[in-house]
Amino acid sequence: MSIKILVADDDPDIRDILKITLSEENYEIIEAADGEEAVRAIQTKSPDLVLLDYRMPKKDGREVCRLIKKDILLSHLPIIMVTGSGEVNDKVDGIDAGADDYVVKPFEPKELLARIRMIIRRTKRDLEANPLTRLPGNVSIMNELSKRLENKSPLAVGYIDLDKFKAYNDKYGFEHGDEVIRETARILIRTAKELGNHDDFVGHIGGDDFVFITAPNLADAICKKIIAEFELTAPSFYNEMDKKNGYIMGKDRKGVEQKIPLLSISIGVVTNEHRRIDHVAQIGEIGAELKSYAKSLERSNYIKDKRVI
Repeated sequence: MSIKILVADDDPDIRDILKITLSEENYEIIEAADGEEAVRAIQTKSPDLVLLDYRMPKKDGREVCRLIKKDILLSHLPIIMVTGSGEVNDKVDGIDAGADDYVVKPFEPKELLARIRMIIRRTKRDLEANPLTRLPGNVSIMNELSKRLENKSPLAVGYIDLDKFKAYNDKYGFEHGDEVIRETARILIRTAKELGNHDDFVGHIGGDDFVFITAPNLADAICKKIIAEFELTAPSFYNEMDKKNGYIMGKDRKGVEQKIPLLSISIGVVTNEHRRIDHVAQIGEIGAELKSYAKSLERSNYIKDKRVI
């Protein structure tokens, strides 16, 4: 998969020079001509790195950088600030705003490419993450579960899935579907920070599947809060007519047109309160079973494992 780099600069000549320079490494280039366009591109195109001009119309580089670094899903995105020659204050302000590095115009192409390679290597090493949400992916999830089982920690693992997501994607398209997934991730992180312990964990398995790890006594409150937040947010993903109707028209697996309810969220919670769990695979199996049961119920729901074994 090619690496995507956003080039944000209001000068088309500079954008052309950067495109020519970056084409040597076969990077996929996205362009933005002002700060607002840069923010939209970052939110919708999921670049792997941003080359951000300090002085741009609508929003300058510092404003864009601060906005991106404040977003919990985008804070790990590496940003290289591009500043004018000798503008020391711009460099300092860029770094203070959260930029990972800076280059000065006119730049040496080989040096710029070396800096980009270094930052991409470092980011990949530091963050094994889902490219859409920047949340820890499957390797990190497995490691976290294994560590907690080895420590014999009391744990509750919530497996989260969106209901009717395929129908939504089919009607509204992948860009809107991606925004639903990103907003779900934001809800999970906010809730874990608000109601969880300092070492609670949120991961992205893939697609519309997520996981959180917390203490058993906190799981109910976290699930209820996630569901309340999602139910509050879900209507905003739809146009006015679908929102008013409370459903969309879509086809089932046999191709029959039918009314499909609005998005909801299902959570299956596995705990070691009442049963011994020795292997990560056990957690996954029990979680899939509980989540499947939660999905069979009306609207958003969670099911917590209470069986004693």
